[in-house]
Amino acid sequence: MAEAAQGAAQGAESSTAGESPEDVKARKEREKNELYALDISGAEWHSAPGTEDHEERVEIAYLPAGAVAMRSSVEPETVLRYTEAEWTAFVLGARDGEFDLEDVPGNGASGA
Repeated sequence: MAEAAQGAAQGAESSTAGESPEDVKARKEREKNELYALDISGAEWHSAPGTEDHEERVEIAYLPAGAVAMRSSVEPETVLRYTEAEWTAFVLGARDGEFDLEDVPGNGASGA
C-alpha cells in the first residue's frame, strides 16, 4: 500500500528525533545538494535483465549512502538522483502497485 512506502520514506528521512520542520527542510536541501555535487562520471549503469544496448530503457546507478541515480538510455545526459529514503519510497510504492496504469484507451496499459 502507499502508506507503507510513505511510512518507510518518513522513517528513513526523519533520522534525527526532535527536528523542527525548518531543520528537516534544511537537512533535506543539504542532502540533495550533496547528492547532486557527486561526480558520477565513472558510475556503473545497470538496466533490466534481457534488455539490449539498442533498446530504449531506464538505467540506474548505485551511489554512496544508498542513493541512486536514474537516466534514460535515450537521453543519458539527463540524470535524476534520489536519496535512499526517496528511492525506498519509490520501490515500495512500485511493488505495491501505486504506479500501475488504469486500463484507459491510449495510455499503454493492457487489460487483463
